[in-house]
Amino acid sequence: MAIGLALFTACGVETPAAPPGNPPVPGTTTVLTTLPQPSSAPSVPPPSAPQPPPGTQRPKTGKVVVLDPGHNGGNASRPGEINKQVPAGRGKTKPCNTTGTSTNSGYSEHAFTWDVSQRISEALSAKGIRVILTRQNDTGVGPCVNERAAIGNDAEADAVVSIHADGSTSAGAHGFHVAYSAPPLNAQQGEPSTKLATALRDGIRAGGFPTSTYLGSNGLAPRADLGGLNLSTRPAALVECGNMRNAAEAAAMSSEEGRQQYAAVIAKAIEDYLGG
Repeated sequence: MAIGLALFTACGVETPAAPPGNPPVPGTTTVLTTLPQPSSAPSVPPPSAPQPPPGTQRPKTGKVVVLDPGHNGGNASRPGEINKQVPAGRGKTKPCNTTGTSTNSGYSEHAFTWDVSQRISEALSAKGIRVILTRQNDTGVGPCVNERAAIGNDAEADAVVSIHADGSTSAGAHGFHVAYSAPPLNAQQGEPSTKLATALRDGIRAGGFPTSTYLGSNGLAPRADLGGLNLSTRPAALVECGNMRNAAEAAAMSSEEGRQQYAAVIAKAIEDYLGG
């Protein structure tokens, strides 16, 4: 997410419609958007379909995590939509969404956040955690910051984690930081959100990633200007995974191995928070 244009999603959330059919089982990911999602397959396997052997499905944990991949691939083509003003909390408005940043070689933030979020989703789903994504692909527009927040709220998520990357051109700027809404506007933005942000900070740092040299303090950044965090009524935090304009971090984000490493440490941090 480019500095100064941070929205939570940093950018938007759609009000989720109730998913059709049966509730998702562990190991699956739900994508909620304002538009109904088409289904090309029945929600229940036909009687002739082979059934898994008893005991092979992981038990449900009862936990729900909303992952919010920042920005979207179609944003740049629809400036009228993403520039419209929407509620951003604290009596303010902000543009619906932004295009995000990119590495100097052109690898986009929206592609990075989509890839990493899918990897996190796979890891959490494998542990029996229900995962909801705020967007269904990397070719759409939005959703807006207020819509993204609404998805977490309506899902009564145990944790809402927005995935981003920064684009600072300041000399030597590198490292990750985790933002949370402050001062809090409700109880969930208080201790639950600070605990989530701290768990993410601790987990990412333990995974070998350095904390930011230019934003926040010791890897944490209390913020009053991020719409998705301000509008959340669930424990919520936003991870800026690093600076895409820093050569070393850009190389990591552009590589499949690097994205898998980011996803692995963030997924474990979320698990640790849910288990704590």
